[in-house]
Amino acid sequence: QVQLVESGGGLVQPGGSLRLSCAASGSIFASNAVAWFRQAPGKERELVSYITTSGGTFYVDSVKGRFTISRDNAKNTVFLQMNSLQPEDTAIYYCNTRDSRISWGQGTQVTVSS
Repeated sequence: QVQLVESGGGLVQPGGSLRLSCAASGSIFASNAVAWFRQAPGKERELVSYITTSGGTFYVDSVKGRFTISRDNAKNTVFLQMNSLQPEDTAIYYCNTRDSRISWGQGTQVTVSS
């Protein structure tokens, strides 16, 4: 069973940056679109961004121009570079395939606060 391990979260001030990483225990990322999701307190999990197998990307409007998704298929890893972070970006961030076919990992907490 493929497992996902997210890392790179933390506490950052508004305007700061973080780089999230997600490693999969198997090679499933290479043949699937891979996505980052987030879940803020009291809210449902939402899609943030995804990257296709050919490198095409999608971002929700609220993170466009601030977040960048990338992938390293050889290392079964996907990244999310987050710049100009705002308090509303505070959430637990998760990765998965675009269609969420893998069991969810623990996520990584991102807190944006002064």
